[in-house]
Amino acid sequence: MSLRIHNTLTRRVEEFRPIEPGHVRMYVCGITVYDLCHIGHARMMVAFDVVYRWLRESGWRVTFVRNITDIDDKIIRRALERGIPIRQLTDEMIAAMHRDIGALGVLPPTHEPRATDYVPQMLGMIGRLEDKGLAYRAAGGDVNYAVRRFPGYGRLSGKSLDELRAGERVAADGDKQDPLDFVLWKAAKPGEPADAQWPSPFGTGRPGWHIECSAMSCALLGTHFDIHGGGMDLQFPHHENEIAQSEGASGGPFVNVWMHNGFVNVDNEKMSKSLGNFFTIADVLKTFDGETVRFFMLRTHYRSPLNYSDASIEDARQALRRLYTALDAVLGGEGAADEADATDEAVDWSDAHAAAFRAAMDDDFNTPGAVAVLFELASEVNRSRDAGKARLLRRLGGILGILQQRPRDFLQAGAGLDEAAILEAIAARAAAKAARDYGEADRIRKELAEQGIELKDSAQGTTWVRA
Repeated sequence: MSLRIHNTLTRRVEEFRPIEPGHVRMYVCGITVYDLCHIGHARMMVAFDVVYRWLRESGWRVTFVRNITDIDDKIIRRALERGIPIRQLTDEMIAAMHRDIGALGVLPPTHEPRATDYVPQMLGMIGRLEDKGLAYRAAGGDVNYAVRRFPGYGRLSGKSLDELRAGERVAADGDKQDPLDFVLWKAAKPGEPADAQWPSPFGTGRPGWHIECSAMSCALLGTHFDIHGGGMDLQFPHHENEIAQSEGASGGPFVNVWMHNGFVNVDNEKMSKSLGNFFTIADVLKTFDGETVRFFMLRTHYRSPLNYSDASIEDARQALRRLYTALDAVLGGEGAADEADATDEAVDWSDAHAAAFRAAMDDDFNTPGAVAVLFELASEVNRSRDAGKARLLRRLGGILGILQQRPRDFLQAGAGLDEAAILEAIAARAAAKAARDYGEADRIRKELAEQGIELKDSAQGTTWVRA
């Protein structure tokens, strides 16, 4: 079975064939670096990291571009609030982003362009759009894209121009010929810092958000490439506008396959700062290790909504421990770090488990199906104690970016409390019971259970085991 991908543009699952045989070119919209990355960013990063890994595992050479937006209204405001230069803010946030997604096992892309390094390419594209009559200079100094002059606008979102104009997401602007039009170049405004401005044929100012991705993707991948990805929230207007800009400037097709990952909900409500259910990656990593967070995300298909809760991620941690426990029973202290690169081990794809894993991944990157195969394989390892099957389990896990630690190291680190701390907690629980404070005793028992410590009471006293 060949790789099949759900294409947002056509709204169906299609067989994937790269434009250039043997070479896949992929662009994913990255982060606007004004603040720390949140769980929604993590979901996107992990989803497309898996796509990148599987494309390479499938034998293709992959040129993967994931951009950084380092000039934007929010960035300017945040830099002004903190009283620091824009570059200082963005450098700080980029370093934090790399730290956080690195903890999740996200591989570096082939190219990670910063928008501010591609302003000349953006100006060139705006100039071509103006020459073709698709862009116009507004009275206030901005340069806008004339949406109604581009045939086919709305193909990605599946809406007509009239439907889009009637929607609440389209704001009226007296400087535009049509409310649907969007800005390509923003004229400098009074009070904006000097480091947020560039000289141009259109006057001093800065690029609009949408033109940034069009210019960077075309500069690094060409005007026509294979895959463009990002969060579902970018489908309209950002990706719709990218198509209009890029195809309007080149006169040809832009992207063959559009991919979008689903939203993150928190306890079944959409994550939002206004709802107070907003979590940064750094927040989550204070409680859960990065591999557990990654594994939690792999258990949901990338296009489906991901429901985040402490209970769900704790369940993922215990499930991941079961996989590592199967490896530990056979491989013990052996692990990926013992070899030059365990991910280079050849996979026998004729093996039934490997074949099932491949079928799942070729079915639109079905990671829940691939994870189910890992548990089937772990059950066989537990029964047979077959070292070959254990190494296959680790190798297939590595394709998903998990199971690459020494099993014993992971299990011991995940055990949390050391023996002295456990005994201290047991003593505190005994004291609470003696004082008839049963609520406190139950709380301690529950807290230990959450950290994988199971208590067993008997007439001789309380003993404990790691679950």
